[in-house]
Amino acid sequence: MSNPTHDPFYSSPFGPFYRRHSPYMVQPEYRIYEMNKRLQARTEESDSLWWDAFATEFFEEDATLTLSFCLEDGPKRYTIGRTLIPRYFSTVFEGGVTELHYILKHSKESFHNSCITLDCDQCTMVTQHGKPMFTKVCTEGRLILEFAFDDLMRIKTWHFTIRQYRELIPRSILAMHAQDPQVLEQLSKNITRMGLTNFTLNYLRLCVILEPMQELMSRHKTYNLSPRDCLKTCLFQKWQRMVAPPGNYAPLKHRLLLSLASSSPVSTTFFKEKRKKKKKTEKV
Repeated sequence: MSNPTHDPFYSSPFGPFYRRHSPYMVQPEYRIYEMNKRLQARTEESDSLWWDAFATEFFEEDATLTLSFCLEDGPKRYTIGRTLIPRYFSTVFEGGVTELHYILKHSKESFHNSCITLDCDQCTMVTQHGKPMFTKVCTEGRLILEFAFDDLMRIKTWHFTIRQYRELIPRSILAMHAQDPQVLEQLSKNITRMGLTNFTLNYLRLCVILEPMQELMSRHKTYNLSPRDCLKTCLFQKWQRMVAPPGNYAPLKHRLLLSLASSSPVSTTFFKEKRKKKKKTEKV
């Protein structure tokens, strides 16, 4: 029996030089399963640090979370950034929810642009409410997730489009208050709006104001500028990104330094003297 032809590029899994050609990946659905388990591990003592660790484990640093649904006054769409995502999940529980998990059915996966996209047209967000009454809420819609293709496999974009919801009350509670019309009337009222509590909806409305201010607050913390100067530099940078051609970073950096130094008379004088010297040199 002849020996097979030796492949010089073959590396045995049992040899010392064996390496995987691609990172170890898990299915996107399993990441949602892990998220559900982490949410089940939440306790009443879970503070902001716990929620920050939760978001760090499952969301990229530049991740965004979008919710789309239709209320009585028209369609709504809210998009929040990475810094506001931990607080979003905590508001769900602060609104009376004791349990939260996601159920995915017939999801589809695709790979493009170094990302893995999970598209689930039959996603159900299940929440158990302990107050004002024991209720199970099933919020159905389409969930589209974009994962980073790496070892951590964290979420880059989260988009949940809510179509409908159902609020389920145990029969035992109805039978217990069958003779009390006031309680029955109270039980007949919805405790959520499109599956979301008023606590969460108010937070999403607040995020419309908070999200644009994230850059201002970060700049104030980093450079210790006044709110007025932070607004000036942010607007100047955005204007530069709109008008500057791609790859032209030197003028942008120079003008940004000028804008940052505008609040300091000493720095402003320095740049004026520098411009005068430059003009004299050009004349000569």
